[in-house]
Amino acid sequence: MAEERLIIPKKISNRFLMMIGLGLVLLVAGIVLMMIAGPAHHDAHGAAAATGHHATTWYERFLANLWLNNVYFTGIAIVGVFFTAVQYVAYAGWSVLIKRVLEGLGYYLPVGGVIMLLVFLLPIIFTGHNPLFHWTDHSLYEIDGPNYDPIIAGKSGFLNIPFYTIRLVLYFASWIFFAWWLRKQSVAEDLNGGLTFYDKSIRISAMFLVVFGVTSSLSAWDWVLSIDTHWFSTMFGWYVFASWFITGLAATTLTVIILKQNGYLKMVNANHLHDLGKFTFAFSIFWTYIWFSQFMLIWYANMPEEVTYFRERMGGYEDHYTWILFTNLFVNFVFPFLVLMTRDAKRQMIMLKLVCVVVLFGHWLDFYLMIMPGTLRGDSGFGLIELGTALTFLGIFLNRFTKGLTEASLVPVNHPFLEESIHHHV
Repeated sequence: MAEERLIIPKKISNRFLMMIGLGLVLLVAGIVLMMIAGPAHHDAHGAAAATGHHATTWYERFLANLWLNNVYFTGIAIVGVFFTAVQYVAYAGWSVLIKRVLEGLGYYLPVGGVIMLLVFLLPIIFTGHNPLFHWTDHSLYEIDGPNYDPIIAGKSGFLNIPFYTIRLVLYFASWIFFAWWLRKQSVAEDLNGGLTFYDKSIRISAMFLVVFGVTSSLSAWDWVLSIDTHWFSTMFGWYVFASWFITGLAATTLTVIILKQNGYLKMVNANHLHDLGKFTFAFSIFWTYIWFSQFMLIWYANMPEEVTYFRERMGGYEDHYTWILFTNLFVNFVFPFLVLMTRDAKRQMIMLKLVCVVVLFGHWLDFYLMIMPGTLRGDSGFGLIELGTALTFLGIFLNRFTKGLTEASLVPVNHPFLEESIHHHV
């Protein structure tokens, strides 16, 4: 079987760099405008809410956007590794031709790890606490102090800066290690053939899935749930995983289509697209199921400490987030459900591309809705800072992803199930 090497034209690489450059320019412009206007500045979509909290500064908005985008793109990257591992332990044959796309996604993880560590630790080093995480404020733990918070103090065994930092490093260290280990076997299999590397990949994948089962939930609690420190949900780990997974599937499907339209992945056919379409369709419904289950249980229990989360997002801060919540449900459930319902739609590139682009934006909005109310409260918006940060991260992600795609053949030439994948039919 002939190798298929992806060559990224210089102009495409330059576009990614231009995207990063434009993103940084917009970001700086947004920060300067906010500094000129003062901390009470809001763009056209963000109205000030009389919440009793101080007005958000450019610094807090900048940090929140860094955190939002890094959590989002880190999720896409780790799903690449997760889905690869699932294919191995399931002895799946259909997915062999798209395997290198999944492996490429994981190349963002080292960058994501460094950014995550810096965004968490630098504010603490320079100012003593991180404004994204209320629990990093030392005064909350002083028993006789005016800011003492018994609920947060009760969680200090888990939510404390040293332990949090150790966990953050361990998540990324384990994920990067397994991504590297699986990739190493995959490339060695290309060179040497045989079943040795395939068998070893199955064992590595089984170990990774156990690690991921624990770290995916813990990281969701640490990176997103701990922003709303008083609130808790037993389903939150599943919720973040569902959002990550459908985003990773959409990114994979979109990449496969773009590569095929540019003359690569010649052996990928409508049946592979159909399977990717089914996964995208199914896990859009799965995400909605988790969303509704969490919402319904909290609404039905009607406990004050539980319902605050949804009150902030439905009607809170003068309806600041209400439209985003309903838009979120439409673009992440109603739209993919209706568009991908038929068999034909799942086999048409134009339909799949449309759904994937909408889902990728929709779940960025989902993470926006998870992170912004607890950090910026009623002072968030969609302005130059948001656009600039998102463009910068997208450029960095695409730069790392395409590097992963170019470093090995797009077709795993000696994979034992390659023939099965080439003749895949559903």
